Amino acid sequence: MPSLNKSILTLAVGARSSPLSRAQVKEVLEALPLDPSPPCFDIHYFLTTGDRDQTISLRTLGRTDLFTKEIDAWVLRGRHRVGIHSAKDLPVPLAKGLVLFCLTLGVDPSDSLVLRQNETLESLERGARIATSSIRREEAVKGVKGELTFCDIRGTIEQRLAKLETREVDGVVVAEAALIRLGLTHLHRVRLPGKTVEGQGQLVVVGREEEEEVSALFAALDVRVNDSSLKGRACANKPDANPPKPLSLTERSVRSE
Repeated sequence: MPSLNKSILTLAVGARSSPLSRAQVKEVLEALPLDPSPPCFDIHYFLTTGDRDQTISLRTLGRTDLFTKEIDAWVLRGRHRVGIHSAKDLPVPLAKGLVLFCLTLGVDPSDSLVLRQNETLESLERGARIATSSIRREEAVKGVKGELTFCDIRGTIEQRLAKLETREVDGVVVAEAALIRLGLTHLHRVRLPGKTVEGQGQLVVVGREEEEEVSALFAALDVRVNDSSLKGRACANKPDANPPKPLSLTERSVRSE
């Protein structure tokens, strides 16, 4: 199993600053085969263009670098060894000089409609406001309940769900994977049918083409080449049966340049 060279004492990582992104970073790093000499991970958290500008609608945006540009720029300049992103946020194509080190197995790729406690699809009144910035998700909701109205929503998962509690909206569509990673599976929700966007629930690690040693390490998590073994490991690992080893981390917020 690959491991980092002992000369690499610190591995710099870039990612978005949201609570969900922080959970995703730790999910990836805790899954790495780091024995016997794990490095310290120096994690830099960014507010990307997409995080700062909440006026941009995501409905027709496509696969751009809105949520990755600043992070990947630091990777290309050698200030980070890797960037960790949600797979569905990855721009197509990648910036020149970057390669995909791994695509993780991920978690549940479905979408869920989160409702207030004791609310049901049947109890939603005609014209109830459902928040989503996705045309696809809007159509999925229409498939299970008609005569609703829809509005755009931006912000972190926590900020979106807060609008439900303040009754600014009557339902919020979010990725089930986000609820799982944030420990919010106790929330009252309806699983939506149908296909979701490619890569939902999965994570990616990107780095520079010449970073062969680091690429080899993250390849252990790459579902593209280890599909069967990763799925077998996921099935074999019962909750809390093999708790992750503690990581050596330094974390800091970075002002985008």
